[in-house]
Amino acid sequence: MKIQKGTAGYISAKKRQLAMIVCVAAVIIIGLLVAGYMMYDSRLNWLTVVAILICLPVCRTLVNLIMLLPHTSISENTEMEISGKTENLTVLFDLIITSEKKAMKIDSVVISRNVVCGYAKSPKFDTDYAAKHIKSILEQNGIEKVTVKIFKDYVAFLSRAEGMQSIASIEKNEPGRREKEIEQLILDISL
Repeated sequence: MKIQKGTAGYISAKKRQLAMIVCVAAVIIIGLLVAGYMMYDSRLNWLTVVAILICLPVCRTLVNLIMLLPHTSISENTEMEISGKTENLTVLFDLIITSEKKAMKIDSVVISRNVVCGYAKSPKFDTDYAAKHIKSILEQNGIEKVTVKIFKDYVAFLSRAEGMQSIASIEKNEPGRREKEIEQLILDISL
């Protein structure tokens, strides 16, 4: 089963997938180089050209793998706790938001109407930069008047998510077009 971007366990699954692709491609490349040298007694042959051409997309895949290596997926217990308290909200997990300057690991994002609330457990995480970046991306895409807040404190994030859930359950609104647009934009800027 393919794990979609924004679901819990995505980072771990993506690491395994990219590592498998790089390993298989490396075996193919080495095989082509060896076969070309054995067939033609020279490294200057068409199999070498094919091997080099295969290296181009494999290097891109390797870069994506290197970007994912320092990050881990959210724990299953944390994911279950957040999911249990946000039934009527749009929830995303395991996001690595990219900007021009850095890649930022956000463990969970909760979206409700014009509020985006995130949790990042890393103590070194720059919450202000991440919130400003997400808000600017949303504004560039025509979604204005959105509040974006990223928390390092899990208890504060959970209480904010519970408050958003309480409002959503009272209003009994299903996630609308605006929430889906915000969700898609956040997924688009995530690895």
